[in-house]
Amino acid sequence: MSKSKGRFSSITQTIKFITGILSWIILIILVIIAAFLLYYFVSTKVYAQKGEAYKPAFSLYTILTQSMQPNINPYDVIVDVAVKNPEDIQVGDIITFVSTSSLTKGMTITHRVYDIKQENGEYMYYTKGDDNLGPDALPAPYSNVLGKVLFHIPQLGRIQSFLSTKGGWLIVVVIPAVIIIVLDILKIFRLQTAKNQVDVALTMEKDKKIKEEKRKKEIERNLERRYNLLLDEDEKKSEQEKIYNKEKEVAEKLKELEKEIQEEIEQPKKETEKPKVVTKSNDKAIEEKQTSKSPKKPNSSKKKNKSNSVSQEIKDFDLPKLKKNSRSNK
Repeated sequence: MSKSKGRFSSITQTIKFITGILSWIILIILVIIAAFLLYYFVSTKVYAQKGEAYKPAFSLYTILTQSMQPNINPYDVIVDVAVKNPEDIQVGDIITFVSTSSLTKGMTITHRVYDIKQENGEYMYYTKGDDNLGPDALPAPYSNVLGKVLFHIPQLGRIQSFLSTKGGWLIVVVIPAVIIIVLDILKIFRLQTAKNQVDVALTMEKDKKIKEEKRKKEIERNLERRYNLLLDEDEKKSEQEKIYNKEKEVAEKLKELEKEIQEEIEQPKKETEKPKVVTKSNDKAIEEKQTSKSPKKPNSSKKKNKSNSVSQEIKDFDLPKLKKNSRSNK
């Protein structure tokens, strides 16, 4: 399939190339023909206004008779160049002149020169048509010569005669002009549609960019919110850690205080639990000791005061409140 498609595309490209070359060739030919025809119409109009004295540098004439066959046929267009010097015309040249003969007086004739003479100081050209049996009745003086034939365009005069009719003017000039105008209008519409498509594409791209920017901004906002939440969580965690450390310190202090109190309470018990040797000699000493021990009751009050101060410190610390704060933060 791919090979067949490649061959088909290559064939189409060659056909397009050939048709393009042919179209350019035809266009160039038509432009040349149009230029000749335009010059022909202009020159004939100017010649009609100025008369026989007008001799343009280049002139075009359509042959209507068979007098110059087979070299020049009817409806061939000849291109003449003006002759500035009478000596430039030689025997064998084809010239275009205004006839002075009684049968063709005032008519434009194109014949071949077969002889040249000077009469009364003026060059006289004796002419004859290639297909005519005899020469022209009168020679053409240099003053009546319009030009010398350079070349001829076969059958171009048919186009000129066709254009002179209404149908020919309509077909050759009006219809192609209308077609060109319609094609130009279609091109304008195509260009406008293409421009509209480009504008739509540009607007879509702009909308897409705007949407992407909005999306980026939303993503940035969400990231910022998450970052702030993480910061808040870190702060809460740090506060919880502080509270936990504070509770730990308080608990350690309580343990130390309880231990100290317990040691102070247990110390007198140990002293009382020690074995004692009682003798008669020492009865008095024991009594004295007992009497001396009896006033030591204030020590217990001190211990009680110490325990009370510890409990007051614990109350001042407000441990339940800390626990509640820690739970709320969790």
